[in-house]
Amino acid sequence: MGKTPADVLVSELLNAADPRKAAVLQRFFKTGPGEYAEGDIFLGVMVPQTRALVKKYWRDISIPQVETLLRSKYHEGRLAALFILVAKFEKGDECSKKEIFDVYLGNTGHINNWDLVDLTAPRIVGAYLDGRDKKILFKLAHSEIVWERRIAMLATSYDIYKGNPNVALEIAGILVNDKHDLIQKAVGWMLREVGKRCGQKDEEQFLEKHYKTMPRTALRYAIERFDSDKRRYYLAK
Repeated sequence: MGKTPADVLVSELLNAADPRKAAVLQRFFKTGPGEYAEGDIFLGVMVPQTRALVKKYWRDISIPQVETLLRSKYHEGRLAALFILVAKFEKGDECSKKEIFDVYLGNTGHINNWDLVDLTAPRIVGAYLDGRDKKILFKLAHSEIVWERRIAMLATSYDIYKGNPNVALEIAGILVNDKHDLIQKAVGWMLREVGKRCGQKDEEQFLEKHYKTMPRTALRYAIERFDSDKRRYYLAK
C-alpha cells in the first residue's frame, strides 16, 4: 500500500526537522519533568513551515487521516492536524463543520499545549458556536483538564471580536481564580480583548468585582492597555 497524503506530510515534517530549534522549543514550551507539557517532542519545524505543508496537502487528507495525525508523538504533527481541521472547517458546509467540531472536542487529550489551543479553538469551537448554545463552553470551563479550560476561554474570542463580550465574561468569571498560570494568562488576555474590542466599561465592571482577589498574573494581563493611573489603582488592591 502506498503512502497516504498524511504520510507524505509527516515525511516532509521529519525532513525539515532541526534539532537545535527543537531543543529551544522544548524549553520554551515547558516539556521537562513536572512541567505542563512534560514529554512533548518537538521536531524543530517552525509554524510557517508547518502551515506551508498543510497548504499543500490539506485537501487530500481525509478526516480519519487527520485524527491519526492528531495522535502524533510530534508536536508539529498535531499542529499540522489541527491546521488541516481549520482549513477544512472554513471551506466546509454545515455538515462537515459539525463533524470537525465533534472531532476537535473528541480529541482534546491531544490538543495539549497552549499554542495548539490558541491557534485553533477560536476558529473551530468559537466559530461553530456562533449563534448556537454555548453550554459546552461552560462544561469545558469546569474540566479538570487545563487544556479544556483554556479552550473554553480562548473560544470566546470569536464572539469578542464580533463585539459580544457576555459569554467571555461569564467564562472568565468561572476561571478567574484558577490556580494554573496558563489559565490566568488566558483569562487576563480575554479580558484585555473585551476592553479593546467591546469597550473598557465592560472589562472594568468585571474587574471591579474581582480585582482584589483575582491572581496577579490575570490582573496584569487584563490591565496592560490601561493608563498608568488606572493600572496603579487596580494593582493597589
